[in-house]
Amino acid sequence: MSGTGSGRAAAVTGLGLVTPAGLGTEQTWRRVCSGRSTAAEDPALAGAPVALSCRVEGFEPRRHVGGAQPWRDDRFTQFALVAAREAVRDAALEPRSWDGARVAVVLGSAAGGVATYEEQHHRFLTTGHRVVSPLTLPAFLPNMAAGRLAIDLGAHGPALHTATACASGATAVAVAAMLLDADACDIAVAGGSDAMVTPLCATAFARAGALSRRVGDPAGASRPFDTERDGFVLAEGAGVLVLERAADAAARGAPVRALLAGHGSSADAHHTVAPEPEGRHLRRAAEQALDRAGAARTDVDHVNAHGTGTPLNDRTEGAVLHSLFGSGAAVTSTKGVTGHMMGAAGAVEAALTVLAVQRGTVPPTANFRGADPGARELDLVHGTARARPVGLALSNSCGFGGHNVVLAFVSAATSAG
Repeated sequence: MSGTGSGRAAAVTGLGLVTPAGLGTEQTWRRVCSGRSTAAEDPALAGAPVALSCRVEGFEPRRHVGGAQPWRDDRFTQFALVAAREAVRDAALEPRSWDGARVAVVLGSAAGGVATYEEQHHRFLTTGHRVVSPLTLPAFLPNMAAGRLAIDLGAHGPALHTATACASGATAVAVAAMLLDADACDIAVAGGSDAMVTPLCATAFARAGALSRRVGDPAGASRPFDTERDGFVLAEGAGVLVLERAADAAARGAPVRALLAGHGSSADAHHTVAPEPEGRHLRRAAEQALDRAGAARTDVDHVNAHGTGTPLNDRTEGAVLHSLFGSGAAVTSTKGVTGHMMGAAGAVEAALTVLAVQRGTVPPTANFRGADPGARELDLVHGTARARPVGLALSNSCGFGGHNVVLAFVSAATSAG
C-alpha cells in the first residue's frame, strides 16, 4: 500500500455521532457492536403505511444543543451541531483560537429540514398564513446545517452543502478531502445529518416499496443481505468527521484515529431509484478509491457496505463485493442496528469504519440468518462482533439518482510503519 502514507492522505482526528444507537461516539459504537437493533414502533407515524422507525432517543435540544432558542433550528441541524461539537472536541481543537479562514465545513443532507416544512405546510393549509413561522425558510433550507455549523464554530472557509441522496454524507467527506488537497483549508469539519422520520417521508418511502413492512417484529425488520429482507427501516441522525492533512495533524501532535487514503465517486446513470443491475459503477468507485490509496483489492480487510436491506440494493452490492474481494474482506452493514439515516448514513458509517480500523473490530450485521445465493460466499460478519486487524477498510454509500461514493480508510499505525 505505497500510496497510503503519502501527503495526500487526510488524517481523521475527530469523530462525532448522534444516532439511534446512542448520543455520542462511544455509546453508538457499543450498541452497533452489540448487534441489537434500535427499530421500534413509532406512534408519531400512526396513520402511515409503516409505523416503525429508528429514532434518536433522549435527544433534548435545550440540553444537548443549548442556547436560548434551540427550537429555531430544525432537528437535522440540531443533530449536526451536537455531532460537530463532539468531533471538534475529540480532535483537541479550540475554535476560539483557530484561524477560522482556514476552516471548511461540508455537510450533506438528503432533505434538509423536512420536518419543519411538513409542520408549517400543515399549519398553512389548516389555519392560514398568519400562523406560518417567519423562521420556516431558515429552518428547512438544506444548506442551513452547514451555515449554522460555520456560525457556531467561527469557520470562515468554504461552507458547503452536498446533496446526493443517501450518499450525501459520504460525498461531504470526499469533498472535504479534496478541499484539503487543493489547499482551500487546513481543517475540514465534514459529515451528514438528516431527520426524515416524518409522516410524509415514511408514507412516500412505503408507497415506493422501500420500507420493511415487518411491523409485527420491529427489532427484526432491518436485515441487510438476509434472504428474507424486505426493505429498510427509516432512521435519523448525524455523523461528523474532522479531517486535516496528515502532516499538519502530526505537527500539532493531534490524535489520529485513521487516515482517509482514497475516495471514489461515480454515477450509475441508469434509473431514478434502482441500482444499475451489474453494479459496474459502484465497482468503479471502489476501484478509484483503492487506486487513490495506492492499494490492491487483496489489501482490503473490511467493508462497511451500504447494505440497506432492500432486495435490489443488497443483491447488486453483494455481487460487486464478491467480484472484487471474494471472501477475503469481512463485510458488515451497520444499518441492521441503526436503520437507514438517509443523508447522514454515509458519514455515520464512515465514522464506524474509522473505529473498526482503529480498534481492530468489525461490528456484526444484525438480523442475518441466511444469504441469497449471490452473497453466500461473502465473509459477512454476523452474530457477534469480530476482533481482527483492519489495515484497510472501505465504506460504501449509494443514493437515489445513481450516486455511488466509496471511502478508503487505513490504519494510522500501519501507514506510519
